[in-house]
Amino acid sequence: MDSIEKRLETLEYYQTLFIKMLDPEKFPFYHMVMSKGLSKEEIEEIHTICHELSENHNEQKAQGLVIFTDLLTQFAGQLNAKLDLYETIRALHKQKLYRPLMDDFLELM
Repeated sequence: MDSIEKRLETLEYYQTLFIKMLDPEKFPFYHMVMSKGLSKEEIEEIHTICHELSENHNEQKAQGLVIFTDLLTQFAGQLNAKLDLYETIRALHKQKLYRPLMDDFLELM
């Protein structure tokens, strides 16, 4: 039986191959977080932040607000340090995740 280290090394190699197979045009956010080596917890944290900001975004839109600089600032402040703000917003938008929020973020940028 292979050692745990050898098996882990093989899995890590397979992951690098998988990242190359993943179409960055179709799944840019997933490709980006895998390339940056984010953990499951770090990725879930991004989804939590986006979900909360999307709820705030919907509330603010319902109140008639049209400029969402405060939400963008909050997103930038909470975003994982391994990720670039603009690249992350573009990847989320292109993958159609949190689309209304990302639409407005892109307009601000």
